[in-house]
Amino acid sequence: MTKHRLYTMSVASVYPLYVTKAEKKGRTKTEVDEIIRWLTGYSQEELEAQMEKQTDFETFFVEAPQLNPSRALIKGVVCGVRVEDIEEPTMQEIRYLDKLIDELAKGKAMDKILRK
Repeated sequence: MTKHRLYTMSVASVYPLYVTKAEKKGRTKTEVDEIIRWLTGYSQEELEAQMEKQTDFETFFVEAPQLNPSRALIKGVVCGVRVEDIEEPTMQEIRYLDKLIDELAKGKAMDKILRK
């Protein structure tokens, strides 16, 4: 079975799209970074290093220092699929990130996005 194309895409190639989506709605790159750090446990320096290395999504999540246990509280639909129903772990992590960025772009408060 071949891997989904998303797994082999570098996070750095998609990251500017996340930032652009957020900024179009009046949010910031700093908020995007905060969301990624919350989800993965990467420090800002580690996150930037992953971008520089052009790390693919699969490796990015496998190497994540501490996936946030509260990510299981992320619910909703991304690309027509309920994130809580995705069975493949790596795809679910990618879609969790997509969902959080969507919530940011929709103006949701950061404490709600970060499930505080």
